[in-house]
Amino acid sequence: MSRRLVLASASPARLALLRQAGLAPEVVVSDVDESTVTAPRVAELVALLAAAKASAVARRQDDALVVGADSLLEFRGQAMGKPADAQDARERWRRMAGRSGVLHTGQALFDVRGGAIEARDVVVTSTVVHFATPTAHELEAYLATGEPLAVAGAFTLDGLGAPFVRRVEGDPAAVVGLSLTALREQLGRRDLAITDLWRR
Repeated sequence: MSRRLVLASASPARLALLRQAGLAPEVVVSDVDESTVTAPRVAELVALLAAAKASAVARRQDDALVVGADSLLEFRGQAMGKPADAQDARERWRRMAGRSGVLHTGQALFDVRGGAIEARDVVVTSTVVHFATPTAHELEAYLATGEPLAVAGAFTLDGLGAPFVRRVEGDPAAVVGLSLTALREQLGRRDLAITDLWRR
């Protein structure tokens, strides 16, 4: 019997990734205040945030597989989430242009049965992102779209920001917001096949 899959995220990119992979998750946004979660390292922070989001939604489920995720760009030792405003995004891009950073995506899979969380599986996928150098005109045009203001690191790989990424080393889906490879492995540890969750 197919299990309910719940995405504990408001991210359109994560939802699109899961749908493209043949899955049909329900979206239940967590109420986690991310500003209250801290960790000494960026990879640890995304793991904690992903788990907190999954946990908040899992507690409201009776029977479901709940996926929570969070992404942050680590650039020169600094964690970069969503920019505060266009000027913040502009300054970030001026620093990132022609350089590289590491996009960390934490994802948590919580297995809920009978209203109880039976298992928690949290992983982090880290991908090196090599940025191009947009011209001043290109950067202003990109900022004017508003897209970089809505995403960690002020760039996308699956949208208008893609031409400004020279290449990635690692999992491109994790840069978009969720590692499908890691999700398949997490499901496997629960003796579930991702193909069993394909929408029919």
